[in-house]
Amino acid sequence: MNISLSSPDITNLERYYVLSVLNTPHLSLGPVLEKFELEFAKYIGSRYAIAVNSGTSGLHVSVKALNIGRGDAVITTPFSFVASSNCILFEGARPIFVDIDPTNYNIDFEKIEDAIKKMKRHSLRIKAILPVHVFGNPCNMDQINNLGKRYEIEVIEDACEAIGAEWKGKKVGRFGKIGVFAFYPNKQITTGEGGMVVTNNGRIAELCKSFRNQGRSENGGWLAHARLGYNYRLSDINCALGLAQLKRIDEILRKRKEVAALYNKKLKNIEEIRIPDGEGALCNRSWFVYVIQLRNGFSRHDRDNILKGLRSAGISCNNYFTPIHLQPFYKKLFGYKKGDFPITEHVSERTIALPFFNRLTEKQIDYVVGNLIRLL
Repeated sequence: MNISLSSPDITNLERYYVLSVLNTPHLSLGPVLEKFELEFAKYIGSRYAIAVNSGTSGLHVSVKALNIGRGDAVITTPFSFVASSNCILFEGARPIFVDIDPTNYNIDFEKIEDAIKKMKRHSLRIKAILPVHVFGNPCNMDQINNLGKRYEIEVIEDACEAIGAEWKGKKVGRFGKIGVFAFYPNKQITTGEGGMVVTNNGRIAELCKSFRNQGRSENGGWLAHARLGYNYRLSDINCALGLAQLKRIDEILRKRKEVAALYNKKLKNIEEIRIPDGEGALCNRSWFVYVIQLRNGFSRHDRDNILKGLRSAGISCNNYFTPIHLQPFYKKLFGYKKGDFPITEHVSERTIALPFFNRLTEKQIDYVVGNLIRLL
């Protein structure tokens, strides 16, 4: 049996929407783009939504729209996909890492204030906090926003893994000045490649639209460029796919929750592992991936051998995530070393992402669980 790590849930509705665009002359910057943005803003509860060609692009224009640049610093997490930190480097600013909470893998809000005070003592300009809702599990946005207000620091939410997740009944992406989502094929919904920036600030929305479209202004001509911009546009073809997926999002999220519950049921009594946290009293998780953690008696070498054994059995799997501060070019650029963020490192050495997607069957899950138990 061969089981992929992820697989998009595509139906005839998505095919119909995409083919409908192909039968029009508007393959880019057309009416479907605007409709997708409007429907997405309505779903999240924001005033504006700006579609871009990736979550990375969305994070980049968000940093740029807040005028973050050389000499500035942004507080973020080292336990994430590298784009959440790279987007800061794109503008010449510096990411300042804060270690994570060992239970939910999100940035530890209790350590953020210590980092802010330390940076202020060194006269560093702190422009923003960029929390990541890791694996679709919401951060404590009350505490993070309180810190932002207290120290007059903006908040950019990286919700690229968390569409549909809620903190105290309110969808993530709405808490900061800007929120960013991603639609890569392994995400909850997909546009093939794509992302979305959401905000309630009209000026920021205007800037993000300009940055994604070569710096053109809303009322300028095609060859008139008001500022430095990029080709970060999302085509109407991609938007049509996203629009169809968005119409099905409740069904999609329900299916993912059911798959996670099935994994939890079959893995909960295995002492060697820690299964992922589900919903809490304050949050509603949106399941992006299913990541287990080996208990403390296991080493990174043990974990890597289990990954190898699963792959040999035809089961796709991965280690989520390699700490950003230990990526080669971050070590070279900033001098980071092992031990700098011990909780992040401890977690990352023991995590295993198992196959996870809407249509994963119980038979496939049993095959994964059986092989995992054998290797443990």
